[in-house]
Amino acid sequence: MWAAACITSAALAACAAPQVRAPDIAVSVIADSQRRDLEIAPGTTVANVLAQAGIELGPLDRVTPPLYSLIADGATVRVIRVRESFEIEQVAIPFQRRIVRNEALPPGETRLVQAGREGLQEITYRILTEDGVETSRTPLRTTLLAEPVPEILMIGASSSFETVPLKGALVYIDGGNAWILTQDSSNRFPLVASADLDSRIFALSPDGQWLLFSREDETRLNALFVVATFGGEQPFPLSIFNVIHFADWSPAAKRTIAYSTVEPVSSSPGWQARNDLRVISFDEKRNPAEEKILVAPNAEGIYSWWGTKFAWSPDGTRLAYSRPDEVGWIAGAGGARHPLLTFPPYRTQADWVWLPAIRWSPDGAFLITIRHGDPAAQESPEESTVFDLVALPSGGGTPITLFERAGMFAYPAPGPLIDRTYEQGYNVAFLEAARPLESDRSKYHLVISDRDGSNARPVFPPEGEPGLTPGEAGEAEWSPDGKQIALIYEGNLWIIDLATGESRQLTGDGQVTMIDWR
Repeated sequence: MWAAACITSAALAACAAPQVRAPDIAVSVIADSQRRDLEIAPGTTVANVLAQAGIELGPLDRVTPPLYSLIADGATVRVIRVRESFEIEQVAIPFQRRIVRNEALPPGETRLVQAGREGLQEITYRILTEDGVETSRTPLRTTLLAEPVPEILMIGASSSFETVPLKGALVYIDGGNAWILTQDSSNRFPLVASADLDSRIFALSPDGQWLLFSREDETRLNALFVVATFGGEQPFPLSIFNVIHFADWSPAAKRTIAYSTVEPVSSSPGWQARNDLRVISFDEKRNPAEEKILVAPNAEGIYSWWGTKFAWSPDGTRLAYSRPDEVGWIAGAGGARHPLLTFPPYRTQADWVWLPAIRWSPDGAFLITIRHGDPAAQESPEESTVFDLVALPSGGGTPITLFERAGMFAYPAPGPLIDRTYEQGYNVAFLEAARPLESDRSKYHLVISDRDGSNARPVFPPEGEPGLTPGEAGEAEWSPDGKQIALIYEGNLWIIDLATGESRQLTGDGQVTMIDWR
């Protein structure tokens, strides 16, 4: 028994004998342009190897193999030092050269209208280096320090158009530039030659001294600017943005503008109307006064997302408004709404909304507009294709029909007051659809009538010529003396002499989009 115990003790002693340890393995570490050779135990991770080598990693440093890898005999660990830095560089922005053709200059003659000037931008770069070698340079932020000013050259172009005498000042947009005509059609000069007017807002002040216009904007739908029509000044911004349907000068208060705004959206048509109405003015030094809100933003009425049109009364005390189903006026001081006419809104079956055009008679007694009439057949009231030209007594009362089935784009334009044998009167210009019950896609012709709609007669275009496209022609504009009318036909500016019936073309490039005459 004693012998057995001894054998067992010997066996246990043999089991408890020390294990034989595996030999260390060789590893190389390359970091910071140095090589370190280490002897480490097998099964060690790359992270532990770096710790044993006393190497600390920065937040952007890269290691191969990855830190979690188990190291093998003879392996090499590489540490790549990645550093981040920032660099600011100022870069010149080249200016563009723009050519403006002027038929008032002799052919081939060139004038420098505006000297070009480079812009300046500041670019902040994020720079990454690996072991001291630059591997990437990424623009992080760009700040515009000065916008480039385009060089504008005016070049004389041949013209076969006859010179037409004019009263007042006639302004128009041609190729995104604003031009002014005074005295006659040969005396023309560019007011704005930046080629970026967006043809939303374009209005000459009542005294003809200022031009209000909208131009494209990089971050918003557009921006409002004003330029003097005298002295060759540069336009100045009003810091008013996103104006689609209305902005115009007060007929009574100097350097005062009313306007309405929208909010840009990504869906069609690109905006959500605010239906507000605001008034702002500026002094002789171009300093703006405090803005007044006549109508707060609202979503009243059907199709309110499209927007509202407005129009100043001749005395500047009221503003007419036009909605898809209502026409009326609001007081300039308080903003209370006074509806004069309601009707079913027209269902366009598209992503646009029909708003009736509105104009005041020159004496302020009537609003001249378009009424969506009763159906001609079995269609619903909203789908009726009947649109009548009507006069609404501004004090209220029964609408007066001036012209039945004129068309949805009749664009009435009452002329100035003129002295007649027994009274003062005025004429009304409007567009009449060639196909009255298809007026959304019909051609139109310009008609002149007396103020009560009588003696209506077509005056343009001449018989046999293609009709007017309403979206292109827009509203006709009267001369201050009421003897001429300007309008756009096939992209060109035309003048009609009402006494003789003669029509004269004033431009030939087909790029005229808006006009105004004071």
